[in-house]
Amino acid sequence: MNKNMETIKKNLLGRKQGVIGEKTSSKFSVVIPLIQKDGELHILFEVRSPYLNSQPGEICFPGGRVDPEDPSEQYAAVRELCEEVGLEEKDVEIIAPLDRFVPPFNRIIYPYVGLIGESATLSANEAEVAELFTVPLHFFQKNEPEKHEVFLQVKPGDSFPYHLIPGGENYSWRVGSIPEYFYIYESYVIWGLTARILMHFLEEASLLVD
Repeated sequence: MNKNMETIKKNLLGRKQGVIGEKTSSKFSVVIPLIQKDGELHILFEVRSPYLNSQPGEICFPGGRVDPEDPSEQYAAVRELCEEVGLEEKDVEIIAPLDRFVPPFNRIIYPYVGLIGESATLSANEAEVAELFTVPLHFFQKNEPEKHEVFLQVKPGDSFPYHLIPGGENYSWRVGSIPEYFYIYESYVIWGLTARILMHFLEEASLLVD
């Protein structure tokens, strides 16, 4: 057998599929926290502190960056949840992972569904969280989100080597759009990555009502 073929088989046979660019992407983990309240199941959300540099005032799930010392993405999700809402690890049960989400801008999001114990006490970390609030699960089951399109365009940099591609500056770049979903609950607007992950959870858990 050709030596290169031997090397290829040795290194690739049995390999699990991943995501191209995963090793160099920034990784973030989030938890969709379920909590019992007033006799029914709710989902817990955060309003990000207005003093944060990234997305101040946005509504999100608890979570954050996966640090190099975190042993796993799930560990990071639980750590961030505990840090942000004042829980201990014993207060959280991770039910299952959801699919990885790969948005633009070189990021990968690892979402998990978690259950917060009924005896747990929530306390927002004021450095990161302006407010905690919950939404009854049945609200999302009965109310479809508004859907709007965001259109994407390609804009090469000034030094882009047009002379190396067919058509040069007249190259026909692909264009596309991504859907943005908006859930409006009382005075809260849940949209963006949070809404996309929320919809994925509802679909995978077969919670949507026809």
